[in-house]
Amino acid sequence: MTPPRTFDHEDSLPRVPLPTLTDSARRFLDWCDPLLTDDERAATRAAVADFLRPDGPAPLLQAALERFDGTPGVRSWLDRFWPSRYLGRRDRIALNANFFFLFNDPPTPETQVTRAAGLIVGALAYKHRIDDGTLAPVAVRGQAQTMEQNKYLFSTTRIPGAYQDTVRAPYSDEWPGPSPFRHIVVFHHGHAFRMDVVGPDGPPHSIEDIEEGLEDVLKAATNPAPTGTSIGRLTTKARAEWAASRQRLAALDPANAAALETIETALFCVCLDDVAPRDTLAACDLLLHGDSGNRWFDKAVSFVVFADGTAGINVEHCELDGTTILHFVDAIAAATAEEHAAAAGAVSQGLPAIDPIEVALDTDLRADVQAAGDAFAEFAAANATTRVALPGFGSDRIKQLGFSPDAFVQMSYQLAHERTKGLVGATYESIASRQFQNGRTEAMRVVTREAVEFVAAMDDASATPDDRRAALQAATDAHGARARACQRGDAPEQHLWELLLVQQREGEALGGAATEPMALFESPGWKVMRDDFLSTSSAPSLNIQHFGFGATASRCIGVAYLLLPDRLHLYLSTPKAVAEAMYRFGAEVERALIEMETLVTSTSAPSA
Repeated sequence: MTPPRTFDHEDSLPRVPLPTLTDSARRFLDWCDPLLTDDERAATRAAVADFLRPDGPAPLLQAALERFDGTPGVRSWLDRFWPSRYLGRRDRIALNANFFFLFNDPPTPETQVTRAAGLIVGALAYKHRIDDGTLAPVAVRGQAQTMEQNKYLFSTTRIPGAYQDTVRAPYSDEWPGPSPFRHIVVFHHGHAFRMDVVGPDGPPHSIEDIEEGLEDVLKAATNPAPTGTSIGRLTTKARAEWAASRQRLAALDPANAAALETIETALFCVCLDDVAPRDTLAACDLLLHGDSGNRWFDKAVSFVVFADGTAGINVEHCELDGTTILHFVDAIAAATAEEHAAAAGAVSQGLPAIDPIEVALDTDLRADVQAAGDAFAEFAAANATTRVALPGFGSDRIKQLGFSPDAFVQMSYQLAHERTKGLVGATYESIASRQFQNGRTEAMRVVTREAVEFVAAMDDASATPDDRRAALQAATDAHGARARACQRGDAPEQHLWELLLVQQREGEALGGAATEPMALFESPGWKVMRDDFLSTSSAPSLNIQHFGFGATASRCIGVAYLLLPDRLHLYLSTPKAVAEAMYRFGAEVERALIEMETLVTSTSAPSA
């Protein structure tokens, strides 16, 4: 039997179900209820009742969304939602939206050049399998997953726009099929170089060729780039500002347009940083933001390799989610560089073609580049991070206790947050939904009535151990049920949000009541449910040490967690102004997990 090809299942996957107005309204009320006061609850219920009026705007917008969902070529009613959500954001994406993975150290220490060459060859082998259709479709518990995001791993770049960004990518009308480009962009000391890693006849260069090319880059960029010339710094600006800078840059000199073309069409970027991180946290922070002169944050994939061979990846989020990148990283880690080279058909072809990417800058653009770098350095300095490593609380141990690992750790976050800030606050968790056509993620809101009751019971001196155990069981059961609902597409937030976006896009054309304001989106429930105190996401892979992202709001703690069989690693981030709460939260998570374990395994309750 012929094995399925990479994209064979895309048309046969189930579609994301489009909820009804009634179902989403009911779920929304249920989700926001535990976070509201009585007055806020009453106001929200009134707003939902108005939202469901037969003569209001919502039915017209829902009908328009149903028509879009049934349009030939449309695979999901969310197909316009994702560009609006990601490409429509106007703040900076560097640190705010891009995410990173810190790779495990290799069994035998490698130099910067050796490590980088191995990653390059591994990535080329992965591209080879995508291009010829032999990358096996992913299945989770027997259910095929969409592979569409793999089309955006190579030669994909986000392009800034005044009102909304766009994406340059293969498998598009501009570039049908796989990327035809043969080069990568290598950054060092703020200099950028085009380097061919695929020969003119098709096969990739050998590992030795690539290592020789990287050595030449290091020699050519011994000194840092002159002040105000590393244009990668411009990719740290707010999107409309970067769009204006890019337009000025391209218009100033034909060489600049050619430089942008080279960067934007490159298969991926390799950033050779000249520092050796002092510890794991420093490596994580440098992967998250690093030296902006040595990055192109708009590039879908940027491998970052430090002076001591430590390595990771920085990912632009608009077309790629963590699950896709993890499969990519796992595949690279699954074989040696030599095995990847053989699989990709790499052959020795001599020193790869290497050319410096040069730009012409006037006084204003130099000042713009320098100001962007200074502003981003200040922004990064205002971001606080920490890491928490808990070797005793892996998924195996939690399963031994009889609980869902994710639900168990999520309840520890709720308890830790209440002890840190004195309240149970809105919490976001990303739930993968790749079992659907064009599936990405679903937005789960973690706080349930049962979670609130569990947190209260743990610090209630009058609660018995049985009370607390029952509350923990009820809270984890409720969490699991909600997660499964999200995996089925039975979740309200993205549906309601998309109806608001439909109104913004089509309201005037629809006419009648379609343009009327909808009170639901000004209701306490909508605002409170989405005002994150914790933004959480997990990345289960044995091949990484950490993953992370920046905080999503002024008082939010970003919680990127790696839950493996034998350990739990957290990377936390928050604005420095509220950093003390983040540090305490990290300590309280460990305390909460110990208490919860003791509660389950002992007949006596932990002290409150």
